[in-house]
Amino acid sequence: MKKTAVLLMVITILSKVSGFLRDITLSYFYGATSTSDAYIISITITSVLFSLIISGISTAYIPMFKQIEHSEGKQSATYFTNNLINIVLIVTTAVILIGLLFSNVLVKLFALGFDEETLRIAVLFTRIGLVGIYFTSVTQLFSGYLQLYGKFTVPAMVGLPFNFIIILSIIVSTQTNIVALAIGSVTAAFIQLLFLIPSLKKTNYSYVPIVQFTDKNIKKMVVIVFPIMIGISIDQINLMVDKTLASTLVEGGVSALTYASRLNDFVQGIFVLSFVTVMFPLISNLAVQKNKEDFKKSISGVISVVILIVIPASIGIMILAEPIIRLLFGHGHFDEHAIDMTTHALFFYSIGMIGYGIREILNRAFYSIQDTKTPMYNASIAVILNIILSFILSSYIGISGIALATSISALFCSTLLVIKLRKKIGAFGLKGNFITLLKVTFASSVMGFIVYILNKYVLTDWSSPIKMGVVILIGGSIYFILITLLKVKESKILVNFLRDKIRQNKPKPNGG
Repeated sequence: MKKTAVLLMVITILSKVSGFLRDITLSYFYGATSTSDAYIISITITSVLFSLIISGISTAYIPMFKQIEHSEGKQSATYFTNNLINIVLIVTTAVILIGLLFSNVLVKLFALGFDEETLRIAVLFTRIGLVGIYFTSVTQLFSGYLQLYGKFTVPAMVGLPFNFIIILSIIVSTQTNIVALAIGSVTAAFIQLLFLIPSLKKTNYSYVPIVQFTDKNIKKMVVIVFPIMIGISIDQINLMVDKTLASTLVEGGVSALTYASRLNDFVQGIFVLSFVTVMFPLISNLAVQKNKEDFKKSISGVISVVILIVIPASIGIMILAEPIIRLLFGHGHFDEHAIDMTTHALFFYSIGMIGYGIREILNRAFYSIQDTKTPMYNASIAVILNIILSFILSSYIGISGIALATSISALFCSTLLVIKLRKKIGAFGLKGNFITLLKVTFASSVMGFIVYILNKYVLTDWSSPIKMGVVILIGGSIYFILITLLKVKESKILVNFLRDKIRQNKPKPNGG
């Protein structure tokens, strides 16, 4: 599992780097302005509607498939998959029609502070972008299907063609018409779906146009999915409040908050979701087999590895927030004011990074044992806390307060999830996780202090890209040495992985 996760990390890094190129391209040509705000809001609205339809379904799909395959056989599981895809397409059609009718209302809900022209552009972008939900919904389900057959690589790579198509559309929009931005998003979603087709053929998957709403497995899935969808809906309400608040605070506030959030998501995508993606089918299978000990060990192991990587990453980003933003986005129309807003938002998002990571892991743990109510209740608490804190803190420190509220909420609610899971399944290695947390926090703090000194006082005359590279290399080396000296057991995973790679790359004797 861990080797596959490391491979996924590499692929995810490539995908996320292409995502950064997309964001950098947008910031270069449009900055943090009303146009970029309108585009981002339209993307947010389509993402929210997509999440309402498919996120809960795709999350419940993997454990449901495993259970059907275990009890009824592979043929029944494939029948269930085809039936589910067709039902999702029908539901998606209804949601798109509603979205087209009420797109003006949706944009106002997400961006109350937009002026008339920005609102008009956002509505136009949203109406075009809604079509892409068809493709993203099916892509999500097919990705889950491939993961069930151990094919993690191709689903992880779908972000590459998606991002490059959007980059191209941004460039084209500057030479033609800004409508190309929205058309590019739909085209990119379609290309993503096509990208999966060759891998699906290798699994001998065969699409069948079946629609049976009364199927017993569909009924069971509805019961499982409903709490997940409630939880996702609550999360989307929180997102809506954040974007609306940002739109009323300052022009470009939505863009600055989004760029900072994307950087935060970059770390989550590489270091958390890579492990979670591999872990979820595994622990779902263990749950079906009622293998409690391995189930607990898997959850504890993934938590420790995430702690090992996310804590130093969050401390490093907090210290280097300003040079990171300046290096990545400080070009073209992205001015000093935009850099300052985004830097502060990134700093406060980074505080809660470990909270987001642990929450993702534990949510999947609950879903794998088909407990969807606990994550729903937790999401409700998180959102209520987040919204209250966002209103309070944004009145004092602007959009930075929205980011800080998100971090506090994530830390608080991930702690609640830990307590709930322990009550449900018993001890699952928290003592070992806590010891790892203490050691890693100490090593990361030492690393952070040295990185701060190097960046602030030692390498002051170096050019930004070289300086950043040297600082990260030295900081990473110091951290690696410290966790090895402190005997953090999870560090052996990295050592063994590197050793295996070195051995594989050594030339064999006699050219054999």
